[in-house]
Amino acid sequence: MPSRLIRKLEAFVPLTEAEKTLVSDVERNVRTVAPKTDLITEGDSPENVLLIVEGFACRYKITSEGQRQIMAYLVPGDFCDLHIFILKEMDHSISTLSACKVVEIPRKRVLEMLKTPALATALWSATLVDEATLREWLVNIGTREAPQRIGHLLCELLLRLHVVGLVSEGRFELPITQAEIADTMGLSAIHANRSIQVLREADLITLARGHVVILDFKRLAAFSGFNPNYLHLRNQAEAGIGAIPQNAAISF
Repeated sequence: MPSRLIRKLEAFVPLTEAEKTLVSDVERNVRTVAPKTDLITEGDSPENVLLIVEGFACRYKITSEGQRQIMAYLVPGDFCDLHIFILKEMDHSISTLSACKVVEIPRKRVLEMLKTPALATALWSATLVDEATLREWLVNIGTREAPQRIGHLLCELLLRLHVVGLVSEGRFELPITQAEIADTMGLSAIHANRSIQVLREADLITLARGHVVILDFKRLAAFSGFNPNYLHLRNQAEAGIGAIPQNAAISF
């Protein structure tokens, strides 16, 4: 089975077997990191690029008042900023949300991959999609009501996990708490909980035994104003909304 990273990169550009081997070689020396652990913190001087192989992580900042704002979720196959080693110091922190398997890729190996045209295109595409996703999150928080914000996030994560092969029969794990949803959406924990209840009462999702089930993905996407164009997938027909099962169960 192709690695999560290869699946993600091939959503942008087809890769040759030699290119896939080059990618696989950088995924060696995996280490396991416990949940709620900083991989790198604001002010650190980064040397290597971090790749999430398994689990969920996030980018975040802490305000002067001690409030956390989550700015991105990192899923298997995601780099924690591809060109991070260019920075003199980190302007944000990266932390695991669940237990993660992580690879540290030296600067030299990243530059080697960038010498291969197809890989360079795929890696640049991944970086541009990270930027596009941040723009979409800004629109989401700045213009949508709280239930739509959360619905939009669930749609995005379902599609991103589908691309890297982590959706099976409409089911996938999402180890994110309601408190973390609140820190992402700029909401209080109470407001986040009430917004999830709105989604449930609209028959868009159900909550039972620690699971959220998306009852109708297309309807939730319409309700939330979700358009996957900012993910810039190579084959929208295969990887877009139409490929997602109507019923999608999410551990939550």
